Amino acid sequence: MTQTGTPQSDSAPIESPYGTSLIFTATEDHAGDRVDRFVAALSGGLSRSRVKALIEEGHLTSNGVPVKEPADTVRAGIIYTLAVPAATPAVPKGEEVAFDVLYEDADLIVLNKPAGLVVHPAPGHETGTLVNGLIAHCGESLKGIGGERRPGIVHRLDKDTSGLMVAAKTEQAHQALSADFAARTIDRAYLAFCWGCPQPGEGEYEGDIGRDKRDRKRMAIVTHGGKWALTRYRTLQAFEMGASLVQCRLATGRTHQIRVHFSANGHPLIGDPVYLRRVPAAAKGLSATARAAALGFPRQALHAARLGFTHPRTGEQMLFDAPMPEDMLALGAALGLTPGKAVVV
Repeated sequence: MTQTGTPQSDSAPIESPYGTSLIFTATEDHAGDRVDRFVAALSGGLSRSRVKALIEEGHLTSNGVPVKEPADTVRAGIIYTLAVPAATPAVPKGEEVAFDVLYEDADLIVLNKPAGLVVHPAPGHETGTLVNGLIAHCGESLKGIGGERRPGIVHRLDKDTSGLMVAAKTEQAHQALSADFAARTIDRAYLAFCWGCPQPGEGEYEGDIGRDKRDRKRMAIVTHGGKWALTRYRTLQAFEMGASLVQCRLATGRTHQIRVHFSANGHPLIGDPVYLRRVPAAAKGLSATARAAALGFPRQALHAARLGFTHPRTGEQMLFDAPMPEDMLALGAALGLTPGKAVVV
């Protein structure tokens, strides 16, 4: 399907089971426009936010070369191709998904998410998510609370981060908890193993976080276009000079915040598949056994260990702790973790 000239907003693109490709040839009239605005105007029904998301996921090419930024400038004569994935069900279905429930009432549910579980449906993970499990656990009443695609979800953990989450079971609870997260009144503490020894042993990492312009799957400390982020950390135990167990508290809640801040300051999290690109020099400071365990750890060694909030209906102060999972405890044992150290203080 080729579309040029004036916008055709009255016709939606036709999608096959495998999706479709929309092809646009830019003219002199389009030169200088933002590429997301240009594509949305000619797409025949796609919103600009949808087009922006597709660009950020790598679905738009310019003369065959991927377009990385929605704000890129359109040039006359360039052929743009947008690959629109096939439509997926708007409302996730309930599925049996394993997670531990720590607390539940008519308003909310607190759970311990295992590593490897995606929070909500997204491209590549349409089923088997925490949302699918929550719908099965809580019933049809959960659907639609806070949005059709992410019912009940007020905050997220990365797929391979384990630990505590709270989900809303009513619209009132969703609005109240979302407001508390936005106001930064939620008590959140994480435990992580990082490479090296942060100096000083207790402090703050600060820096605006935004999308990495060289790799859309990564976040980075940026000078323009990012959002302010602050992570407070405390070293709980250092393992020679090779690694450390740290506690982190978030003053903000940006995507990959802890992972980005520690990587940017020379102490990437052990096992991080995105922000740890090579064997760190600090690995030389560990014994052979400890080094092998750290280098072989299959995920970012990050666990959401504490979650505290005000109950949206009763006003009660709720506080939950989740012990470090078995894989991180095994890593700690290999590093020489002192019993009792893996606790939020």
